[in-house]
Amino acid sequence: MLLPNVLAASSFVEVRPGLIFWTIVTFVIVLIVLRKAAWGPILSLVEEREKQIASSIEAAKRERAEAEKLLADQKTAIAEARREAQEMLRRNQQEVEKFREELMAKSRKEAEEFKATAQREIEEQKAKAVAEVKAMAVDLAMEVAGKLINERMDEPKHRALAEQFVQSLPAKGATERRAS
Repeated sequence: MLLPNVLAASSFVEVRPGLIFWTIVTFVIVLIVLRKAAWGPILSLVEEREKQIASSIEAAKRERAEAEKLLADQKTAIAEARREAQEMLRRNQQEVEKFREELMAKSRKEAEEFKATAQREIEEQKAKAVAEVKAMAVDLAMEVAGKLINERMDEPKHRALAEQFVQSLPAKGATERRAS
């Protein structure tokens, strides 16, 4: 039983010239058929795929360059927008400050005008009050003088005397106020 295994193993190593010839002929025929039928289309497919890959790489490079350019443009646009926003903010702050100053100046002017008007009114009222007091003093002086003298002078003479007396009153009062 050992012998058939040895014979089977020896058949692989045994050189058979007919088998070698037909193997070479079959290999050459398959090689020619493959070269004519399959090798050309395979090579053309490989070349076409190679061209597609190369064009894809070029397109990717172009797109990347374009994307980088767009990114740089966007960064520039963002920087410009920020600068414009800062400028607008600065201008708005200046306008607000200017408006505030104008409003303050207008308010001060109105306050000064109101104060001046109030002072004029006070002076007018004071002058009226002084005139009323003088008139009352004249009338009172006339009555007092008339009662003291027990004699009635005529009205114009009486009024002149009283006005003279009233004219001398403020000067005396002012002198006394300054002394105190």
